[in-house]
Amino acid sequence: MSNRYVIILAAGMGTRMKSKLYKVLQPVAGKAMVDHVVTQVEKVKPDLIETVIGNGAEKVKELLGDRTKYALQEEQLGTAHAVLQAEKDLGGKEGMTLVVSGDTPLLTADTFQKMFDYHEEQNAAVTILTAHADDPFSYGRIIRDQKGNVSKVVEQKDATDEERAIQEVNTGVYCFDNEMLFENLHSVNNDNAQGEYYLPDVVSILKSQGEKIVAYQMDDLSESIGVNDRVALSQAEKLMQKRINEAHMRDGVTIVDPENTYIDVDVQIGNDTTIEPNVKIFGNTKIGSDCLIGLGSRLNNATIEDGVTVISSTIEDAIMRQGSNIGPNSHLRPKADIGKEVHIGNFCEVKNATIGDRTKVGHLSYVGDATLGTDINVGCGVVFVNYDGVKKFHSNIGDHSFIGSNSNIVAPVDMADHSFIAAGSTVNKDIPKHAMAIARPRQTNKEDYWDKLPLSKSEEWK
Repeated sequence: MSNRYVIILAAGMGTRMKSKLYKVLQPVAGKAMVDHVVTQVEKVKPDLIETVIGNGAEKVKELLGDRTKYALQEEQLGTAHAVLQAEKDLGGKEGMTLVVSGDTPLLTADTFQKMFDYHEEQNAAVTILTAHADDPFSYGRIIRDQKGNVSKVVEQKDATDEERAIQEVNTGVYCFDNEMLFENLHSVNNDNAQGEYYLPDVVSILKSQGEKIVAYQMDDLSESIGVNDRVALSQAEKLMQKRINEAHMRDGVTIVDPENTYIDVDVQIGNDTTIEPNVKIFGNTKIGSDCLIGLGSRLNNATIEDGVTVISSTIEDAIMRQGSNIGPNSHLRPKADIGKEVHIGNFCEVKNATIGDRTKVGHLSYVGDATLGTDINVGCGVVFVNYDGVKKFHSNIGDHSFIGSNSNIVAPVDMADHSFIAAGSTVNKDIPKHAMAIARPRQTNKEDYWDKLPLSKSEEWK
């Protein structure tokens, strides 16, 4: 098998995006477009990947790291000029070179592999990736000879009526004989309206030399979509979401309404889990089996173990362990660690806190900077007062403890096993084992208070 190389074109600014973020760094399903391309390219295990960078060069390098080599295109003078920047690393090498744009996030490793294989089987100078288009308007048409080889690629504006009727179109992805590619790049001129050096001109040059030009037709044109503006970005997002959701469903996940469920590409979900509508799952979230992720929930870099129920809640950089449940309308913030069979009820917030197995935080409570043991009951409206305006402080609550409703725990407080806080208390001292803390004023009843009010004279209020 011949050596295989890949050049990824990622130097453009993408002015039509009208964004401060460089085009190839725009995200689709939680991953930058150029990262999608590199990820798929890596799966075919090429001998070298070279990414041509320009605008946002340092940002692209920061994202991709050492997964690829880099060539800098200081001035964006066209696609042929961009490829030429890789000559230092690839010039003179035997093998095949795939050239693909960094703004084509939907292309797959399967397509790249088939294109390499076809190019090698045909012993071609160039293989053009093509697709069938029901409406080929604006695409370059592929004109084949009687043997099926490509005789020319004609653009829409230059095509005859007969040629415009052709539905096989050029996707803009090419596989070249590497030596022929770099030998002929220097022959490309910029005699065109834009004054740029275009890669398709290499195809024309090789054709004029009598070299074999072939086309490999992919199954789905939508896979080749190039993203140049926000409209195309939304189309790519929709297509990627469809692909992601279908893959999860085939793996045994129930997605009630796939068209209104949004799952990033690196999310993992176990079988027999159900995802209800309007759920958004981001980042490197991992969800186990037999879970329910309820309507309107939002998960970001969350770890959800088996048998967990999440109802209309937000979980970010937090973990819920086996059999726990949360919601509705609660929020796990970073470093929340929810133990097995824990119940987090409605309108609760947990941040930088560990909650032990079988503990219950029923409703309207805030647990921040705390370690709670097992089998604790946290009453309604409990607040862990962890911040004095300058520093955060930590509290520890022992196993089998009871915290009454509407209590404030002013950190740092250590509460021993089997201890109690009476409802309505504000606690700022440690509580020993088996003790109950009561920190509230004694009740005083004022007799005949009603008679002192002006309302007492009103017939309406008697």
